[in-house]
Amino acid sequence: QVRLVESGGGLVHPGGSLRLSCAASGSISSINAMGWYRQAPGKQRDLVAVITSGGSINYADSVKGRFTISRDNAKNTVYLQMNSLKPEDTAVYYCNARGVVPPIGFDAWGQGTQVTVSS
Repeated sequence: QVRLVESGGGLVHPGGSLRLSCAASGSISSINAMGWYRQAPGKQRDLVAVITSGGSINYADSVKGRFTISRDNAKNTVYLQMNSLKPEDTAVYYCNARGVVPPIGFDAWGQGTQVTVSS
């Protein structure tokens, strides 16, 4: 079992920056990938960025060049650095971890953290 705890959301002006953190605990070695998703009111939850255990990274087109996902293996923590924030980035951001504890795969979620971009 994997537990995820997010932090770092808040209110920021357009053009500003925030850094989200996601600390993982539990069966850390079973994680294959960790990522960030977001969900705006009335919309589906969409992928923002993902980093695999092998270091591969993918971003949603809407955040490329503005957001950076990274990880600190010693702290079992994944970060999302968000720069040049826009009002359309406003959403609840969720941390996600996927992996396998044989023979069962898992898909763990954090509680979510609100990011609001507004003047």
